[in-house]
Amino acid sequence: MGWLKEKIQQHVLESIDITTEISDEELLSTIDEILVLKSRENYISMQEKRRLRRDIFNSIRRLDVLQDMIEDPSITEIMVNGAKDIFIEQNGIISRCPKCFESEEKLEDVVQQIVSQSNRIVNASNPIVDSRLPDGSRVNIVLPPIALDGPVITIRRFPENPITIDQLIEYESITPEAAGFLEKLVIAKYNIFISGGTGSGKTTFLNVLSNYIPNSERIITIEDSAELQLRSVANLVRMEVRDCNTEGNNKISIRDLIKTSLRMRPDRIIVGEVRDEAAIDMLQALNTGHDGSLSTGHANSPADMLNRLESLVLLGADIPLLAVRRQIASAIDIIVHLGRLRDKSRRVLEITEVKDMNNNEIILNPLYRFTEQGVKGNRIIGRLEKVNDLYNTEKLSRAGISGIEICKAF
Repeated sequence: MGWLKEKIQQHVLESIDITTEISDEELLSTIDEILVLKSRENYISMQEKRRLRRDIFNSIRRLDVLQDMIEDPSITEIMVNGAKDIFIEQNGIISRCPKCFESEEKLEDVVQQIVSQSNRIVNASNPIVDSRLPDGSRVNIVLPPIALDGPVITIRRFPENPITIDQLIEYESITPEAAGFLEKLVIAKYNIFISGGTGSGKTTFLNVLSNYIPNSERIITIEDSAELQLRSVANLVRMEVRDCNTEGNNKISIRDLIKTSLRMRPDRIIVGEVRDEAAIDMLQALNTGHDGSLSTGHANSPADMLNRLESLVLLGADIPLLAVRRQIASAIDIIVHLGRLRDKSRRVLEITEVKDMNNNEIILNPLYRFTEQGVKGNRIIGRLEKVNDLYNTEKLSRAGISGIEICKAF
């Protein structure tokens, strides 16, 4: 019935006045009228009418075949590999979607519609862009000639209602004991860095930790594409980078935003993700009195995260490695490392304290570590177990928080 949809859609487009802006209701009314006319020529069942009505409306006003997937809460990832190949992740399993775009031109129209919503530009001379949908979903787009088989769109969807710590405990992503421990650290203004691989749940976990921030504080968030959903903070300033214009000017980077955020009287600064030379500005911000700040980064372990931060800092500043390590050891208090296990579950794998420097090396103090205990059906059984006590407790003492065992100095 693809030919029928194209025929009706063309008739709808010819029937509306493109020089004036029509409402969704007017467009749907026009589609209904033409469906009635066409059903007299070709029998169309009521079920097929409803499907055509929705598909034609989505094609003209929404994101075409992607719209139903975006509205499906069970789909967490949408991967478009050119006009004819669409894959989705549903319940942790990736599968091919039977739908496809009618042409590469239609896919390109959808691409431009997506980027225009977040004031971004993507074209042959600037073929890679990060964007977002109105619901906060993260979007990455790569166009030809970089993408050899047509435009590539990757959409990471987030739940409409942010996941809470109680849900993470229910999913066995973290234990109640570890959650209570992190709550005290956030309130006491420990600087916490969340590390993990792609799809391990870093942004979700950052949202969860932000719920522990007292609502009397002023928070500034800095992101490439605005994804964080901080619902419990009243005094909130959200900032997003801006790409350069068509002339290649007026770009606003994360480095620029971090620098200006220091003049905005923040109690805490939250940097969505550190992945370039902006790492040096983030560390300097943490070392200038903005305790309790949060950020995320890609890494395979807490130790790898520190090594990656060293590399990122050296990309943006010509300073001795020892000075970089001292900055990192001074700026970051806790690393929470997340992972996605082979059963597709997302777990907190390690909570580690950045203790201090010794022999020019950063010393890590593992506090909690995930231990696998077996497999039940398709589910990995394991627990986040305490392995050491917190060493640096000064911030807890200043905040008047007790209930965490103090590791004696040695």
